Amino acid sequence: MPVQADSPATGSTQTIRPGQLVIRPALTAEAHAVAELAAATFPLACPPDMPNADQQTFIAGHLTAAHFAEHLRTPGHLVLVAEHEGALIGYTLTLIGEPLDQDLGAVPGTAYLSKCYLIPAAQGTGVAGRLMTATLDAARASGAPAVVLGVNGQNARAQAFYRRHGFEVAGERTFTVGARTERDLVLTRTL
Repeated sequence: MPVQADSPATGSTQTIRPGQLVIRPALTAEAHAVAELAAATFPLACPPDMPNADQQTFIAGHLTAAHFAEHLRTPGHLVLVAEHEGALIGYTLTLIGEPLDQDLGAVPGTAYLSKCYLIPAAQGTGVAGRLMTATLDAARASGAPAVVLGVNGQNARAQAFYRRHGFEVAGERTFTVGARTERDLVLTRTL
């Protein structure tokens, strides 16, 4: 089923057709485009009462082109993108082989799914499922025994998506966005 989608980078409207979707590793030259996508999609996962200033502080500190360029150069940092007709409409960032935050409670070697975001019009179209499958396949191919992630405790839609992909609640952690400290659920999935 085709879906109309607004591209955050260009402001143009496009129709997403599953057969025209490509899931692939991001290119180093795409750091700026991935950062634009991240800045446009991160606020969608924030609680509705989170001040825009806190969201913008997080974006400026963690989702810049320089940050993504560093991820794209670092072995074990996997940035996958969902591309449709030349426009990036979603991405994941997975850290493989990194020492993990102790709040995640994961065993050594576990992959950390740090980011998983889509533009709004692509949600519910199957794009997220294809992107997640590719991300889990890449983590499995790296030899990771499991994948762990944090999701905002108020984000019921994301929690349901992760449960559909085999993730289970393993605990809680705190996550700072600007001046706010949020309560996240820690989810894990064995590969």
